[in-house]
Amino acid sequence: MSMYIPSYFEFVNSAKLLAGDYALENITEEMSLLGSSRPFLLSDKGLEKVGSVKTLLDIFSKSGLKVSGVFTDIPLDSSILKVNEIASLYRKANADGIIALGGGSVIDTAKGLRMLISQGGKDILKYAGAEVLPRGMNVPFTVIPTTSGTGSEATGVAVIKDEEKEVKLEFISSYLLPDVAVLDTRMLESMPPRITAITGLDALTHAIEAYSSMQRNPVSQAYAIAAMRLIIEYLPIAIKEPHNKKARLAMANAAYIAGASFSNSMVGIVHAIGHSVGAVSGVPHGEAMSILLVPSMKYNVNEAREEYSDILLYIAGDVYASTPNENRAEKAIEVLSAFVDQIRTMAPVRKTLSEAGVKKEDFQKIANRAINDGALIVNPRAADRDDVLRILSEAF
Repeated sequence: MSMYIPSYFEFVNSAKLLAGDYALENITEEMSLLGSSRPFLLSDKGLEKVGSVKTLLDIFSKSGLKVSGVFTDIPLDSSILKVNEIASLYRKANADGIIALGGGSVIDTAKGLRMLISQGGKDILKYAGAEVLPRGMNVPFTVIPTTSGTGSEATGVAVIKDEEKEVKLEFISSYLLPDVAVLDTRMLESMPPRITAITGLDALTHAIEAYSSMQRNPVSQAYAIAAMRLIIEYLPIAIKEPHNKKARLAMANAAYIAGASFSNSMVGIVHAIGHSVGAVSGVPHGEAMSILLVPSMKYNVNEAREEYSDILLYIAGDVYASTPNENRAEKAIEVLSAFVDQIRTMAPVRKTLSEAGVKKEDFQKIANRAINDGALIVNPRAADRDDVLRILSEAF
């Protein structure tokens, strides 16, 4: 087993990480150091209802730092229209920084907001694409994830839906990275078992695809290894014992480092198809990942044999030792399939696309979008429309 060394690669992980007990109490100082005295808070209705928003606002109140505005009407999928709407409110509030408290949709919405404000624009559609964004004006930006899966707090990627065209657009730039990421178990303990499960399996997929993508590098692979090991050990505990701080913090760290990994090496066909399944059929992203992971790995196995064999070592060392080298890649898929099934016994995660509400008559529409998804570019094995249709059929 030898580490893959590309002839050239880049790696960016510029966010300052605050992780552990009372991490939230340090946010006001960090925002002040970044030059923000009137930050604008983005969150969602659910977090407002359970008191997470109030917890954060109380911390700000005690510090004397004022929040210039609070916006919680953010949909399950971040949208172009919503980002444009919030940008107008941000400017009216004379805000000078952004705090995002929430899951992937809230964080992606905040990234979109930062994009618009930093560029002085009015329509986020202008900035869609990869590495087309200049630095722009400084907008201090702190992210507090309330799920452990998307890793968006550590990525230069935002996925924002164009509702009119039924497509999820990717915005990719190192200037989308937050200045500060805060992992505090108080913001994670309210996650129900299903959300814990599907976000955890999302993070696992990030790590696996980042480790095996064509853009992999030694740094991104090191991050991916750590993420996989944490998830295999702690995701079942976090589901079974939601108030177990060690498990919650372990999963938060796993999501963060898996995010940093795939932000630099990208993902692959699981995400290419998953984005399309989400846009066309409304399947939650993490659940789509859990359904598509094993069929997609089977599709990739010959081209990613060495990487999948390595993965077996990191997730099941004893099994690796007792498995002949030529069978280790398939064994890794088998072990991961069993792990996903184990998680499904602990939380209500649907097993097939049909159970998740996907209709066969939508396969062509899903496949047409998937083959144009940027994540497919770095997948270990090239795929056309028919290949995607076969994976969809296997997952159905």
